[in-house]
Amino acid sequence: MSKPARPLPSVADADIRLLRVFTTVVECGGFSAAEVELNISRAAISQHMADLERRLGLSLCRRGRAGFLLTEEGRLAHEAALRLLAGLESFRSEINAAHGRLRGELSIGITDSLVTMPRMRVTNALRGLKREAPEVRVNIRMIPPNEIERGVLDGRLHVGVVPERRALPGLERLDLYEEESRLYCGHGHPLFDAAAVTRETVETADAVAPTQSQPPHALTATATATDREGVAFLLLTGCYIGFLPVHYAAHWVERGVMRALLPDSHHYRVQFSAVTKKGVPPNLVLERFMDLLERTEEA
Repeated sequence: MSKPARPLPSVADADIRLLRVFTTVVECGGFSAAEVELNISRAAISQHMADLERRLGLSLCRRGRAGFLLTEEGRLAHEAALRLLAGLESFRSEINAAHGRLRGELSIGITDSLVTMPRMRVTNALRGLKREAPEVRVNIRMIPPNEIERGVLDGRLHVGVVPERRALPGLERLDLYEEESRLYCGHGHPLFDAAAVTRETVETADAVAPTQSQPPHALTATATATDREGVAFLLLTGCYIGFLPVHYAAHWVERGVMRALLPDSHHYRVQFSAVTKKGVPPNLVLERFMDLLERTEEA
């Protein structure tokens, strides 16, 4: 007969540090990837994880040649840790609000490659926040839109910048700007120097499809990419065609190594918005950032 599990003692500061390491390892997908994020060695991360497992009396993950994998107990512990850490940050925000001071953290999730957008509302709002509240610590994570929305809902992120998708319950949106994408090919592709490009030629050419979205044009996808940089890599081989945002492709177009194909017909626009969680407790830092984001000029 197995002995009953020993109850977990009250949570100490050391436990919070271990839980932060644990959640970072999970978010990064393993010990090696978490080294840079945590700025500690892999051996130290392994020791912290072992200490946490002893503290909780649970096996949290499996690591080895097959890679990093959470156990079922680890998944439950990770969800509980996220709620605890989000609660701590909420407590700090509410206390700062009581003092009327702009202090604490602002965690932002952003879809990749928006930094080249000519309308720099996020950049301008961050600049304004830094000037008004130099003590605020800003954390930016570049992650896919679905992860951003989950992060905002579970409290890991205060705000996210994502393309318009099926609206998730529990999120509020502030429209920021539209992004135009066009169909491109790279230098060396048969269509790059073609005098005439037709709908039939682009629809039968090898194309790269993004895994995070579906452009509203029929193409023959023979490759995929998880982000825009991956699409650009494949286009620059001269072997594929694919869609990229105009602002992101501009660098290669200006250098003469990328060309837009059928720009009058093969293009589409996506609305980008800032998303926050509905009904969150007062957070002066988030409220001021959203105010700056709404008011900032789009220059």
